[in-house]
Amino acid sequence: MSDLFNILSVIFFFQKTPTRTIRINAHKPGGDVKTLNLMLFGAALATSSTFSAIAKAESVTVGMFGGNWGEAFTKCVAEPFTKATGIKVIPEIGTSTVNLSKLEQQRAAPVIDALWMDSGVSELAMASGVIDTLNPTNIPNLKNVVPEGIDKRDGAIFAVSTGFYAVGIAYNTKELKTPPTSWSDLWQPNVANGLTFPSPANALGVPTIFFLNAISHQPGGIDGTFKRLQSLNASQYYDSSGAAANALQSGEVVAAVFNSAPTWDLNDRGLPLAFVAPKEGAWGGDVRLHLVKGARNKAAAEKFINAAITPEASTCLATKLYLGPSVKDVKVSPDVARKLPWGASGSVKDLKFLDWWEINKQRASLVDRWNREIAHK
Repeated sequence: MSDLFNILSVIFFFQKTPTRTIRINAHKPGGDVKTLNLMLFGAALATSSTFSAIAKAESVTVGMFGGNWGEAFTKCVAEPFTKATGIKVIPEIGTSTVNLSKLEQQRAAPVIDALWMDSGVSELAMASGVIDTLNPTNIPNLKNVVPEGIDKRDGAIFAVSTGFYAVGIAYNTKELKTPPTSWSDLWQPNVANGLTFPSPANALGVPTIFFLNAISHQPGGIDGTFKRLQSLNASQYYDSSGAAANALQSGEVVAAVFNSAPTWDLNDRGLPLAFVAPKEGAWGGDVRLHLVKGARNKAAAEKFINAAITPEASTCLATKLYLGPSVKDVKVSPDVARKLPWGASGSVKDLKFLDWWEINKQRASLVDRWNREIAHK
């Protein structure tokens, strides 16, 4: 800042210097005129580069999802952050896996400073070495986050949750008069004949296989689970969550293994849809914020992450996306509360969290097996 002050002082001096002084110097040998011109040119260049650096420091590039998720992140976090700090937020839209690929490609000179990613992909990013650890000194609001929302590896925090979701069964309340209550209900003909199930191409696919294996206690372990999945006879398998939402909207299917948040969003649009956490439990995931390793605007990115885990931001995200709050003691309206992943009277402890490190170890083999035994049966 002292350099900028000195440069501005020089410019101020030249602006205020009487014109006669310039004329006195002007009739000296040409070298003096050139020297003066060079001084002014150098000052202009220095000022330009200084202001350019300041402009860059006053922005932060944040990876986030598109659609209503991106709209909620903007309204609940980005806009209040810019209003409070003056730091402009530049969104980098993409799914978790797409933005992870960008980070790996930009490893030497990342463009993104901070980003949201889903659980599971978050662990892949940590293993890839493209995200940094979070310093509680620089992000003091970390202390207000529930323990389930703090993600650590080797004792260091690598991600913080901005909200939880559940994966259970979404169903059409007009077509299915009796709501499903168990994961085993997926095999009932009235459900299976109109069911869409996530393929491993979708973020929910592999963890759902892993979860069903954990709760089913099938003889033969994963072999028994795959045999059971072969007998499911779902009407379709979806690669993108948008495809599942479209199938539910069109009435093409009557049920889906789906995320709680978009199910209630469709309900808000007037569709006869509801979400149920089966009696065996719904597996839980969350949407996390990360600091990119080598971020150009690290300080601004840390401030942004800190702003995303306030009670106000958490309440807003719960209201707009029905994400279970990751910040302690957040209160929401009764209508929002019943649509949270744990319902009106539950808590984050009701969700069944998965071992993402183990899932990621087995991911490739599970995808290969799915392609051989399910996709091409």
